[in-house]
Amino acid sequence: MSVRFAFELLHADPSGARRGRVTTPRGLIETPAFMPVGTAATVKAMDPEDVRATGAAILLANTYHLFLRPGHETVARLGGLHAFMRWDGPILTDSGGYQVFSLSSLRKITEEGVAFRSHLDGSARFLSPEIAIRVQERLDADILMQLDECPPYPAERDYLARSMELSLRWGARCKSARFADGEDGRALFGIMQGGMDPDLRRVSAAGLIDIGFDGYALGGLSVGEPKPLMAEVLSYAPALLPRDKPRYLMGVGKPEDLVMAVGHGVDMFDCVLPTRNARNGQLFTRRGAINVKTARFREDPLPPDPQCGCATCRRFSLAYLHHLFRSREILGYRLMTIHNLHYYQDLMADMRQAIAQDRFAAFRQEFHAARDGEPM
Repeated sequence: MSVRFAFELLHADPSGARRGRVTTPRGLIETPAFMPVGTAATVKAMDPEDVRATGAAILLANTYHLFLRPGHETVARLGGLHAFMRWDGPILTDSGGYQVFSLSSLRKITEEGVAFRSHLDGSARFLSPEIAIRVQERLDADILMQLDECPPYPAERDYLARSMELSLRWGARCKSARFADGEDGRALFGIMQGGMDPDLRRVSAAGLIDIGFDGYALGGLSVGEPKPLMAEVLSYAPALLPRDKPRYLMGVGKPEDLVMAVGHGVDMFDCVLPTRNARNGQLFTRRGAINVKTARFREDPLPPDPQCGCATCRRFSLAYLHHLFRSREILGYRLMTIHNLHYYQDLMADMRQAIAQDRFAAFRQEFHAARDGEPM
C-alpha cells in the first residue's frame, strides 16, 4: 500500500469540537465520521452501493464473527474483506474483544489471552493479542484495533484497575505483533479503559500514549451506565488523548450522544443503532425518532423526514413504510435502513460544517430545539 495512514486536524471550534481528515490507503474519511456496522461483512439489508449512497466513507466489520464464520483465512483466500463484500472504501475491524468478553459464561481470561467457546457450535477457541492482529491483517482491514478487555458496569475499582492494566499490556503486544514484519500503511488504534474512574482513565491514556498508536479509542462506555455518567466521562476523557491523532468512541450511537461527544472532541463513531432500530420500525428524523408501526402513520402520505434527501424519503410515504413493516416485507427493512444511515451521515456532515464555521454551539442548540416538539 503506497498511501500511508494519516490524520490532519483541520479546525477546532471554540466549543472543543474538531473537524479533521483521515487518510487511509483506500480513501479519505472526513471527521466527525460515523461508521455503519457490517458485523458479518455486510451492513444488514444493504448492498454496498446502498451504503455508499448514504454518504458513508468507512465501514466497521466484526473480527469475532468473521473469525468464527467464514474464517479469516477463507476471507484472505478470497481476496480480503474488500473483495469479499465488494466495498472499496476503508474498513475498520474491531479486535473481537467486546464480543468475547460478553460471553461471560463461555470464556476464561488469562495473561496470555482469552479462551472461549464459539456461540455457533460450542467449539473451543483462543484469542490472544497476536492472534487478534493476525486475524485483522488477514481480513485486510485498513484500521485495526488492539485486543482489550471491556469490563462491565458496574464493576469494583480493583477489578477495573487490573483489567485496564491487562489491556495496556495487551496493547503493547498488539503493537509488537503488528509491526513485526514492517509497516504497510495500515493503522493500529489503542483503546482507553478504566470504567467510570477518572484516575484510571488518566493512567490508561498515559500508558497508551507511551506505547504509541496511530489513533486512540474510548472503550468501556455504553455498557449499561446511566447517561449522566457517560456524559461525565466524555467531558474529560477525550482531552486525555493526543490532539494530533483521531479519537474514536466505540459503540455509542444515539444522535444526541453523538452531538454531545463531538462537542468534547471525538472524531469517529460506530453503532448498530441506526440499522438495528430500522429493522424494528424506528426511524431517526430531524424532529426526533418515530415508530412507523404505530397506527397514526397508516394513511400518512408524507415521507419520514421532508428535509431528507435519501432514496426512501424521495420516493416513499410513511403509510407505505407502515404497510411494509406490518406485513413484514423485506423491502421495508431495506428502505428504513437506507433512511437511518442517511440521517446519520447527514448529521455528521451538518456537524462538520458547523465546526468549520465556528458555530457548533449554535448547531447543538438548534439540534435539541428541533427535537423538543411533540413526541412522534
